[in-house]
Amino acid sequence: MKTEETTLDKMRLRPRFKMYTGLSAEEYSENIKKFLKKNAEEFSGNVNTEMALITVNTEQDHYWKPNLSLRTEMEDQRTVIRGIFGPSSAVWTFFMFLYFLLGIIWMVLITLWFVGEQINIQDYKWALPASIVTVVLGLIMYAAVKIGQKKAKKEMEKLRSFAILSTLPFEEK
Repeated sequence: MKTEETTLDKMRLRPRFKMYTGLSAEEYSENIKKFLKKNAEEFSGNVNTEMALITVNTEQDHYWKPNLSLRTEMEDQRTVIRGIFGPSSAVWTFFMFLYFLLGIIWMVLITLWFVGEQINIQDYKWALPASIVTVVLGLIMYAAVKIGQKKAKKEMEKLRSFAILSTLPFEEK
C-alpha cells in the first residue's frame, strides 16, 4: 500500500486499497484487536478473522459517518487485505437506490413530455415541470452527500491513519 498523501487525501466517495501480508488472517485479526484496544478512546469496531469494521468514536453520529472495512482473503497462497473507506453499506445502498430511482423517474417524465410535444397532445404538459423538480431533487441529494462528506473529512483522515498504523507494518512486497 502506498501511503502517498495524494492517494487518500482526495477523499473520493469510497477510496480502496489492497495489500499483501505474510500474516495469516487470524494473526492479522489479533493485531487489529490489539491496536483497537490500545486506541479504544478514539476507535471502535467489530473484528473477526475475515472482516473488520472500524469507526471513529465521536460525540454525535450523522448519516455519513465513515467507517473502514477491512477484509482478509487468500490469494496465491498469501493473505490479501482489502480496505474500503466510506459510509456504512446501508447508507451507500440507500443513496444509490435514490439516484437510480430519480434517474428512472426523470427519464419517464421527460419521455412523456417529449412524446406529447411530438404528437401535439396537451395531456402531458405537466411532465416537463415534474422532470425539472426531479432534477432539482437529485441536486439536493447530491448537495446532502457533499455536506456529509465534508462533515466526515476529519473522521476519514483518522481512519486513514488507523489503516496506515495498524496495517502498513505488516505489508509484504
